[in-house]
Amino acid sequence: MGKDRMSPFLKQCFVTAAVGSNIIGHGCVIGYPAILLPQLLVPNSQIPMSKTAASWLASVLGVTQLLGSFITPPIMERFGRRIAHLAVTMPVLIGWFITMMATSYEPLLIGRILQGLSIGMLSPLRSILIGEYASPKNRGAFLTTVSLTQAFGILFVHVLGSILSWQQTALVCVFFSFFSLIMTIYSPESPSWLVARGRYDECREVFHWLRGEEENAELEEMIHARMVFEKAKQEQKLGRKPNRMKTAMATIQKREFYKPIIIMIHAYVMVQFAGGTTMAAYSTTIITLIMGPNVNPHFWMIFLDTQRFISNTIAVFLINKIKRRTMMFLTGGLCVLSQLAIASYTYLKQEGLLTYDAVWIPALLINLQFFTVATGMLPLPNVIGGEVFPLEYRSIGGSISLATMSASFFLVLKTFLGLVESVGIHGTYCIYAGLLTYCLLVISIYLPETKGKTLQQIEDEFRGRPLAPREIEERMVFQSCPVLTYKRNMSARRLSTPILH
Repeated sequence: MGKDRMSPFLKQCFVTAAVGSNIIGHGCVIGYPAILLPQLLVPNSQIPMSKTAASWLASVLGVTQLLGSFITPPIMERFGRRIAHLAVTMPVLIGWFITMMATSYEPLLIGRILQGLSIGMLSPLRSILIGEYASPKNRGAFLTTVSLTQAFGILFVHVLGSILSWQQTALVCVFFSFFSLIMTIYSPESPSWLVARGRYDECREVFHWLRGEEENAELEEMIHARMVFEKAKQEQKLGRKPNRMKTAMATIQKREFYKPIIIMIHAYVMVQFAGGTTMAAYSTTIITLIMGPNVNPHFWMIFLDTQRFISNTIAVFLINKIKRRTMMFLTGGLCVLSQLAIASYTYLKQEGLLTYDAVWIPALLINLQFFTVATGMLPLPNVIGGEVFPLEYRSIGGSISLATMSASFFLVLKTFLGLVESVGIHGTYCIYAGLLTYCLLVISIYLPETKGKTLQQIEDEFRGRPLAPREIEERMVFQSCPVLTYKRNMSARRLSTPILH
């Protein structure tokens, strides 16, 4: 890791690109059913299957990504971030190869299961990797690439699948994960993990390779904090162990704990039923049902994916300018209205009650819905999730959020085709609009304005009062403990919120 002509910024771009390439591949996995299923659900297809079987191919990711999210943490803590990232890449590579060689339904399902495991394994790792490799001045920009690269992956697979077969599409998509594997092999280990293992010389070498010589203060502070942590840990006397059950019950009853949990459960359910998830997996089916059989569904699928990518980029700037509650209820309200308008349009068209009809009407409604999803419904819960949980509850809060998101992802994709078959596209959108309205109502009750506030101010607002003198004293004691202070600081540095679809 000697001197070379690459600047620290370019080196940080390289290690971030290794993560981003994997995320693009995962975006391809998420959008792949929109290419695969229409080709297999036609009469006399190469692999005949029912709509129920097809829905499993789309929705099984929700189950396996939840399982995968529990695999990575012990790997990255024991063996390092780099080994964990290499482990993440293997299932998706194998999944793509099984998919492209499949001649029956079972291999396709196995391939999707492995790909879902890979997505879940990367979820707790991707933001940690970027956060620990990147300089503080670049970290925010690099972290925004998580949602943008995933959106690009969905767009790419839909464009590619419009001109190639599902096997050829799988063959091309596998290269994103393969490139990530190669770049990860040539990437260094995380300095934060090296310092946590007491490998201070290696940490300094990697840190200087990534950051140059200008950020030595952060390096020495990190090493010093770890040394103090280790010394305090050795000197800490064993006291009376607290009753875990009582501690857990006391935590659950705290308003600053359960209110954020309620908010994020409803926010992530809202994300999945807003329409972005179903459109990623069933694009051509939805476009045909809403716009009619005479339109080119592949053209509109690519058009909407492009709009989503642009809207995600716009959202980065809007979220920094507009208050959280204002943007949540503005985009949420527009999303509900657009879904009700789509339901009304499709019902009236089905019943022959439209006095005027043109393709621009459903196109406008779908674009309005997609704009609200990409600018507010999708990115906002991830932003809010990083603000509403106090640091000491962020780990469990993130786990519950990820579990809720995976479960609702599975539910919406598993039930979509069945709902359309039983109540029609108009009935399905009415149900989704009802769920969104309910979620927005709950969020309006519990969510305070978080923009521009510190975590402590947000916590006090959830509690309904400032910290009492005794609580302040306990918190000062808590913060003065080197062991706990070190853990809190590392938790803050490695903040990661799941971002899906």
